[in-house]
Amino acid sequence: MPQQPQRGRTGRTLPAARLIRGATLAASVALLPLVTACSGGEEDVSAPGDPSTISAAPAAGVVAPAKVEVIANLTGCKPKIRIDADELRQGLCHTEKVDYLITTFPAEEYKQSWLDSAAGYGGKYLVGSRWIVSAKEPEMLEQFRTKLGGTIQQLRGIGPSPAPSAP
Repeated sequence: MPQQPQRGRTGRTLPAARLIRGATLAASVALLPLVTACSGGEEDVSAPGDPSTISAAPAAGVVAPAKVEVIANLTGCKPKIRIDADELRQGLCHTEKVDYLITTFPAEEYKQSWLDSAAGYGGKYLVGSRWIVSAKEPEMLEQFRTKLGGTIQQLRGIGPSPAPSAP
């Protein structure tokens, strides 16, 4: 009797599910430069956030892993879910002031992998316990931090530094 292919939680065969997850993660990283602002390179690279250093935010009440929808509600938007995969969920928020992405992860190691990949693009990110917020206007991250908690991390992109300006 021929052996049935193994199936994952979604009912897909495991190689297909892995391929979809890989493509989803690659698409997320590829879209990152479109969403984040260019870094001026003045600031140092921050070390990845240690969960014990994450600050509490009065509006959030608790700093715990949250759903995209919960974080979006705390920042005043209704997200459009762009990615819903096993490794991450990502929602786009569009407001009059700023567009931003909220990405949540089922485990810290997925968040760290995402940050490692994003380091090549640079930019500022608000990082919490199994979630990240990235905005086209990085100055908005401080306002989000007061509502959500977390820490703001500056990642330095790879490539040449901007040329110094003429005196």
